[in-house]
Amino acid sequence: MDEQRTPFWGGPPWARGGGPPPPLRRWDARRSTGRVPWPSTIALAVFAMVGSTFAAHGQPDREPLDAFAYVLLLAGPAILLLRNRRPVASVFGVCAIALVYIGAGYPYGPVFLTVAVGAFAAVISGHRRAAWWAVGGLGAGHLLIAHWLYEYLPPGHDDAAPWGEELVVLAWVVAVLAASELVRVRREVWAREGAERAAAEKRRADEERLRIARELHDVLAHSISVINVQAGVGLALLDTNPEQARTALTTIKAASKEALGEVRQVLDTLRTPGDAPRAPAPGLDRLPELVEQAAGAGLSVEIGTEGERAALSPGTDLAAFRIVQEALTNVVRHSGSRTARVRIVYAPGRLGLRIDDDGPAARSDAGGSGNGLVGMRERAAALGGTIDAGPRPDGGFRVLADLPVQPKETM
Repeated sequence: MDEQRTPFWGGPPWARGGGPPPPLRRWDARRSTGRVPWPSTIALAVFAMVGSTFAAHGQPDREPLDAFAYVLLLAGPAILLLRNRRPVASVFGVCAIALVYIGAGYPYGPVFLTVAVGAFAAVISGHRRAAWWAVGGLGAGHLLIAHWLYEYLPPGHDDAAPWGEELVVLAWVVAVLAASELVRVRREVWAREGAERAAAEKRRADEERLRIARELHDVLAHSISVINVQAGVGLALLDTNPEQARTALTTIKAASKEALGEVRQVLDTLRTPGDAPRAPAPGLDRLPELVEQAAGAGLSVEIGTEGERAALSPGTDLAAFRIVQEALTNVVRHSGSRTARVRIVYAPGRLGLRIDDDGPAARSDAGGSGNGLVGMRERAAALGGTIDAGPRPDGGFRVLADLPVQPKETM
């Protein structure tokens, strides 16, 4: 289940609840590569030179290619060397060169390919308006040259271009810009999907760290509480009653061994992903061990069951065990009562837990982080259940838990 929780150990401010996540940065060719695109630009220059030479043979009515024409054909690709770092200047530059080339009466041909490349680079880098203005200016200039200025520009004795030719030019412009827009949109979608995948991976990692932290807290809080109580007993009786002090030390040894085993099991989840746990997670079937540990800390626990026992999912079984464990730990730490009652209620599709002690609240400092009730509520909420904890009207403290028999992600 993917619960969206804020990691408590730090991270960027937006991950700690300090504001919305940063906006997605649009794809930019200047950030995608800082290198000058030499290979593609050289290939484009060669193609423009050779292609224009062949095109000139099919357009005898246009001006023949001369040194100035070849300078223009090379100038376009040269400007395109800057298309990743200066896409706006690049697209306006190649459009201006193409307009001079056409105004000089040279043959139509690959000169427009440099315009297409420049417009493409500008659009996908996010400078859509600049690309449209540059290509639109080239189209307007061609229209002006082909229908009004042709009498004053080479080649001599030229006639106005047919209007059908302008439709071809317009279709070419629209096709180039539409293809550029399509690529830009696709790149933005890919960037957004990549950011979402990265955020999901981070969220899953945060949730896994939170789960491990919660497990470690529950394991250590209970065991250390038992050890703390028994250490106090042992110190108090070391001189007057060595046998009872020995019993306390034996309980400390057993509790510490149990804690080490459970900590090792929790930390096993940090091994190679996909490895199965070396031992099954604890569940309600281990309540007798919990009662025995509580007895070692001087707490008598009564367990009662209502309803027909149902099979629990591993997640619910573990959560129920940890909730009872944490509730008993809190009794040992914070209550003067030496008796606790645990009631387990099986209902259709639900599991109820009630843990009571008669109080009063202890005034001594038993340690603890204060995260016990928070951890219980998080466990219940993760499964779609609830926790209600607070003082009883007649004194003491009560914890009520309502959990689904099957977690909501598998229901």
